[in-house]
Amino acid sequence: MEANLANKKFSAISLFSGAGGMDLGFKLEASFNLQLANDILSAPASTYAENFGNKIIDISEFNRNSEIKLPIYLLGDVSEIDFRKLDELSVDIVVGGPPCQDFSVVRGGEKERQGIKVKRGRLYSYFIRALTHLQPEIFVFENVPGLKSANNGAAYETILNDFSKLDSNWQEIKKIVGNNALSSIKNYFIVFSGIVDSANLGIPQRRKRLIIIGIRQDLVSSHITKINELKQKVNFILNGQDSLFKKYPLTPLEVFEGKPLPDLKKEYKKLIKEYCTVAEDISTQSSNKWKQEVWNKLSFNIIEDYLKANNAIEADSNELEKAFKKHAELLEELGYYHEKLAGKKFQDNSNIISMEAEEVLERLKMIPPGENHEFVSGTKWNVEGRGLSLIYRRIHPLKPSYTVVAYGGGGTWGYHYERDRGKLTNRERARIQTFPDYFSFKGSSTEMRAQIGEAVPPLLAKKIAEIVKRILNEVG
Repeated sequence: MEANLANKKFSAISLFSGAGGMDLGFKLEASFNLQLANDILSAPASTYAENFGNKIIDISEFNRNSEIKLPIYLLGDVSEIDFRKLDELSVDIVVGGPPCQDFSVVRGGEKERQGIKVKRGRLYSYFIRALTHLQPEIFVFENVPGLKSANNGAAYETILNDFSKLDSNWQEIKKIVGNNALSSIKNYFIVFSGIVDSANLGIPQRRKRLIIIGIRQDLVSSHITKINELKQKVNFILNGQDSLFKKYPLTPLEVFEGKPLPDLKKEYKKLIKEYCTVAEDISTQSSNKWKQEVWNKLSFNIIEDYLKANNAIEADSNELEKAFKKHAELLEELGYYHEKLAGKKFQDNSNIISMEAEEVLERLKMIPPGENHEFVSGTKWNVEGRGLSLIYRRIHPLKPSYTVVAYGGGGTWGYHYERDRGKLTNRERARIQTFPDYFSFKGSSTEMRAQIGEAVPPLLAKKIAEIVKRILNEVG
């Protein structure tokens, strides 16, 4: 019986799929048949089709043609999908992350991010519509952390309430999306709801996402003790409590070079020594403070500086050895092991170093790893940063990268830790996001950047998929 459950394939669909970061994680877990994906933009649809093999179908054609064979990628507005066409599919899981600009704290003050007050967020409501019609056994909802505080927490509380009381709340939601649901709507038990930091799970990036996992209430009524125990375990896993990566995170240097830190001593010393004169070159209060508090405390020993940079000073030697073994294993799993990225060519041209204005390169030479535009404030390299920390911010070789973003110019591209480098290439962004090198992107360089920056890191998605499989097997 247990063997049969372990080999069972679960039917999955995704909405707001983009290029397929979340879907790739479920594909890599190998227990899910991805039957349908959807997005309104053609470039990510082309990327998805290239990597997953789904045929791209316009939603209007899908709605009128009953002979279309799955798997497919529905191109168009999610509001137009006729989910009745999937009645015979028996969907086990729906995953999705509705565009969330109205919820994001990046937008500024409360007036600018109306969130749930704008008709509950129109696209979020269509995710709910999918649940009411398909009634999957389980769903995964992902969004920005700012959704949790939008409207003083009202957005988050309303969303949780909608999932757990879907039968009664549907009467209000259907005023937005129309009535396209089953006559009997089931509620969902929330197994996990919280902000997950990707770096704690092995992604070389401080990327925080709000994750909500719900299982259909009727499936857990006879397993309540088991599901509560599982709920505790899921919280434990997604918060990184059982992971050495929480204390010893994977780094950009490792994923770019394809080796664990103990094998990169020379590379680290060479690149960091390039900044030996930067404090004197600028000679400001800020640079002098950096010299005293950062530069003068460097040992130029990669392990010592790594531990200090990540506040893991009191490291147990056996634990540290295990951690770097985990780093090596993960690099191998991701396909990066002994695959140095610099100079590597890709068919999609994603690793081409873009041209930079000379003045930008000169400014960047004065900004050391981990610092941003504020480091050159008051100098001839000064630039207006509008209070945003990501402006001309270099990633640090020994610390998880800051969040890779999808859009923006004016110094928001993300910058390499090497002193003579400027913008990260799209492939460097993709490795920070844990996309495998075989994953090929379609569209212009700007469209590729958007697809990468908007994606759920595939490694995070794989961890979620493993949890979903476990939950389904527990209550199956």
